[in-house]
Amino acid sequence: MLQGINRLGKSWVGKVVVAILFGFLIISFAVWGIGDIFRGTARTQVATVGGVDITAEQYRNAYQLEYQNLVRQARRSVTPEQARALGLDRRVLARLVSEAAIDHETRRLGLHVSDALVVRTIQADPTFRGANGAFDRALFTDILRQSGLTEVQFVREQRAVVARQHLHEGLTGALQVPLAMREAVHRFQTEKRSAEFVRLGPAVLGELAAPSPEQLQKFFEDRKASFRAPEYRSLALLRLDAGALAKPEAVSDEDARAYYGRLKDSRFGAPERRAVQQIVFPNREEAEAASTRIKEGTTFDAVAAERKVDEATLNLGTLTRADMIDPAVATAAFELAEGGVSEVVAGRFGPVLVRVTKIEPASQKPFEEVRDEVRAELARERARSEVTVVHDAIEDQRASAKPLAEIARDRGLTLQPVPAVDRSGRDKNGTVVDLGPERDAILTAAFRGDVGADIEAVSYRDGSGYAWLDVTGIEPAHDRPLEDVRDRVAEEWRREETSRALAEKARLAAERLDRGDSFAALAGELGLTVETAADLSRSQPQAGLPQGVVTRLFATPVGKASSAAADESGRVLFKVTAATVPPFLTTTQESAATEGQLRSFLADDLLAEYVAEVEKRIGVTLYPTNVTRAIGGSDL
Repeated sequence: MLQGINRLGKSWVGKVVVAILFGFLIISFAVWGIGDIFRGTARTQVATVGGVDITAEQYRNAYQLEYQNLVRQARRSVTPEQARALGLDRRVLARLVSEAAIDHETRRLGLHVSDALVVRTIQADPTFRGANGAFDRALFTDILRQSGLTEVQFVREQRAVVARQHLHEGLTGALQVPLAMREAVHRFQTEKRSAEFVRLGPAVLGELAAPSPEQLQKFFEDRKASFRAPEYRSLALLRLDAGALAKPEAVSDEDARAYYGRLKDSRFGAPERRAVQQIVFPNREEAEAASTRIKEGTTFDAVAAERKVDEATLNLGTLTRADMIDPAVATAAFELAEGGVSEVVAGRFGPVLVRVTKIEPASQKPFEEVRDEVRAELARERARSEVTVVHDAIEDQRASAKPLAEIARDRGLTLQPVPAVDRSGRDKNGTVVDLGPERDAILTAAFRGDVGADIEAVSYRDGSGYAWLDVTGIEPAHDRPLEDVRDRVAEEWRREETSRALAEKARLAAERLDRGDSFAALAGELGLTVETAADLSRSQPQAGLPQGVVTRLFATPVGKASSAAADESGRVLFKVTAATVPPFLTTTQESAATEGQLRSFLADDLLAEYVAEVEKRIGVTLYPTNVTRAIGGSDL
């Protein structure tokens, strides 16, 4: 073919034909294959808002900040998968899009923020204040450096934030909360109700007939997924911490005694405690006069009664010396004999007289009693420094494909075989299996890996140890036949049938009450006792009524009857007898607080509607694939 083209290209006609062919070839590459050569680099932005791009880097940085905040708030490790399951990725993207839309509006409206205002705003931020309460330039620079921001970037962002705040204030600053709304909230929060009620249990139904085989089979088929066997995984687990490496038998008596000597007061003993009372006087003259009277025979209690000292002020409690906040009072109290009264003490809150009513002597466990505990603790303390060294050695062995069982044998560690467990860490009997302090992280790793896969070690959150695991077997989730779960199916059928029958019986009873039947007579027929509840509120259930019953009670008109489920096997039938609402006063502190909350909610709703309209007007384009690449997750 190439030779043919070469011969064709020697004539002028051939040259024209070849030129046309190569022209088409170049155009096809430009359109279909290598367009980026002509158009520049491929698009990497995650969204375009009104013609302005939100870059992948902006999104990634914002996502990482929110992710770190989530981890701090949860006070536990949060995997990227869990964060995405909570919608963190979508929330961050929505926030960036909203901010870009507001920025578009501030530019369109010509809102300008002066340099002086930006500087004042930054200097007023408590984050950048030093120990003296003033703006600290060095602290400001250090925080920006840790956040990976330049001063120019931060100032630009703060200018945008202030402009957004001005727009927000312009939209919502004069927002008024309707009086009708405030009254409705007042009614909802303060309404009280009274009711008569009876508790319906399975006993009022009598004996339920057993389900027929056909009923049970249909019930099972309709709910087969509820009885499905979950996926189970068998594991081999190797845990490494100071306890696993500790060798108490290697600790000598001499070392143990020395360790005990350092800790005997704080770990193996209890300090002296004293029950202390005090009377505080307005001046030293009155204190001296009272002290003289006590020395002459007047009791400490009599002086306290004369001065009308209440119990909470008189009794400081049974305290150690370290527990007492006033050093002068502590010194006086711990120098007295039991029952003794001090001289006048210059206390922190004024002159005082101190009395000790009871002394609990210091106690200490002898070394012989805690010898084994001391050895074990000292051994763990010594082993703590070995954890990192052993961890690195095990990682080297794992890298050379050495089985976990051999590593455990070489290191003198215990390999824990874990029988089949589900994702919640329960075995086939429903018993929770001990997987150590990092059970959630271990289960996540176990169900992410596979048989024979090299699974990364799980690090303890407090840095005290590690856990390695191998998946030794996988039992996939599967449908169980009815015969394997017949008892469970029958129990579930009985529970649902009981609930349905109780609901029907309560419905018929409520209809009778609404027709005028006496609650007492109806309860007598059912063999039940009528109970009453007064001053019920929505937020504070009383009389043992569950929240669901109270919620239903407040949704029922006064004088009418209804019912609600109390638990899996019971129901409450009730009749609302009264409802009261205190007068609505606009001048109370509670009313002002409620108005402020409502104004905030209305402002948020108004701003959300405004931003949505702006986004619709200026146009928003999202690039899900780029979002995925930016944080390494699944498509939105």
